[in-house]
Amino acid sequence: MYEGRGVEADGQGPPGGFSLAQDFLKSRKGTILAAELVLCLIIFICFVASISSYLVAPLLEFIFTLVFYFLFATKYHERFPSFNWPCVDFLRCVSAVIVMVVVSIAAAARSGGEGGAVAAALFGFALVAVFSYDAYMIYRAELSQQESAEATTRRGSFDGPE
Repeated sequence: MYEGRGVEADGQGPPGGFSLAQDFLKSRKGTILAAELVLCLIIFICFVASISSYLVAPLLEFIFTLVFYFLFATKYHERFPSFNWPCVDFLRCVSAVIVMVVVSIAAAARSGGEGGAVAAALFGFALVAVFSYDAYMIYRAELSQQESAEATTRRGSFDGPE
């Protein structure tokens, strides 16, 4: 998912242009990002209908997730090989979990039984579960592979007493 250096080498799309990677849109990562987008939008709408003081958190998470969805769906992230994309994506998910847990708890506490705030809190906890699953999958698939490769490199370069 994160490998590769150039869009032109894949044969997908003209150089300098954008084309959607259909395999990404149907992949697990594409589905998770789409679910995150939908849940962020639902939470935003629920907050618009009830407590307007918590609008920023789901809106920012929606924008960040939309940017990552665009980058991965168009394979535009391959044009910036200096970024460690799995790590950046992992940090996006972890920060979203922290922010949405706080916002969901605050919305549930301040709701006073108001339907929109209660719904936003419930969808917020569902979004926390989706972001947590995404972070776990990124860690398991990408970051743990990098750590094992580094450990193998360190073990192979160690010249102990003979």
